[in-house]
Amino acid sequence: MIYRLLADLVLALHSLLVVFIVLGGLLALRWHRVALVHIPCALWGAWVELAGWICPLTPLEVALRQQAGEVGYAGGFLEHYLVPILYPGDLTRDIQIGLGGIVLVLNVAIYAIVARQWRRRSAR
Repeated sequence: MIYRLLADLVLALHSLLVVFIVLGGLLALRWHRVALVHIPCALWGAWVELAGWICPLTPLEVALRQQAGEVGYAGGFLEHYLVPILYPGDLTRDIQIGLGGIVLVLNVAIYAIVARQWRRRSAR
């Protein structure tokens, strides 16, 4: 029971991290100091996708599920939980590179707006 709860907790944390990686830059539009945490997280998330790695939270969740007597899963978090929602087929390397590219492009665009705001504030 405790292992399943811990696995679910890791899943929730992982989900929040993915959302923060993709959209956390929007928080920096309002609270600029968020960028100090978000930029390294976004770079990590993009790098994991572009390099074809698996986030360390994935094997942790799988191990906890196996300890709970559940069946783990192969592949990464995105492959198991998000890709079936976003894409009907299996995760390919091209899709993984595309996801990493989306994270980079989206966040570069957001931080261009943040930088413009910072310049305007410092000019005042």
